[in-house]
Amino acid sequence: MSVFLSSNLKVLRNRKDLTQTGLAEAIGTKRATINNYESGGSNASIENLLALARFFRLSVDSLLTVDLSKLSDKQLKELEDGHDTYTKGTKMRILATTVDNKNRDNVELVNHKAKAGYLAGYNDPEYISSLPTFQLPFLSQSKKYRMFQIDGDSMLPIPHKAYITAEFFNDWNLLRDGFPCVVVTRDQGIVFKVVYNHLKSEKCFELRSLNSMYAPYKVKVGDILEIWRMVNYTTDEIPSTHVRADDLLGIVDKLKTEIKKMAY
Repeated sequence: MSVFLSSNLKVLRNRKDLTQTGLAEAIGTKRATINNYESGGSNASIENLLALARFFRLSVDSLLTVDLSKLSDKQLKELEDGHDTYTKGTKMRILATTVDNKNRDNVELVNHKAKAGYLAGYNDPEYISSLPTFQLPFLSQSKKYRMFQIDGDSMLPIPHKAYITAEFFNDWNLLRDGFPCVVVTRDQGIVFKVVYNHLKSEKCFELRSLNSMYAPYKVKVGDILEIWRMVNYTTDEIPSTHVRADDLLGIVDKLKTEIKKMAY
């Protein structure tokens, strides 16, 4: 049985302010049984695992394979609200993150040096905790953000080495066409592209560059690890040092119009 079950039961039970007796009554078993599970003295039966999963609104996979003690309060609340990777059938992710001394989510920085390691450590709390972190007071406290440094000229006018601040996007089904996003892929690593959603028809995303010299391409959903929707970017280049995503979408729309004119 998973080494996480005993600690996960304690975390979930304490968050509901339940005694072992209260949890036992809720799932129709004995207090001694819950005590044995939490102490690691015995393995849970399939029936009790299913009952625990239903009671806490989690999947059995999450109970057994996710170390809930490593998650932030916000992540735990998302799980308790029913946003579970396996039970919802969406692309909900359990995201490794860090918090400051006030329990606020940090913005972690993934610069050029960290990009190679990020592909292997994106879901490893220990690796994520090694990244530089900071707070941006103008960002919403109810969302999770990360900053990525990009390279190349495929997204001009956003220049090489610009820093993209982006919001973690949980449910990929809800991602609308035409948003610039940082996409973490198994084969290509971290890419910054304008994303078009073909999940329903082709189970993939189409990634387009702002620079027309680069051809669009499609990535299967199974090859994508994370999607972060752009909020703004920062660069050392003049004149633009801080551009909002809405402004960039205006540039995208203008380019679309120009392309249509060229086609006729």
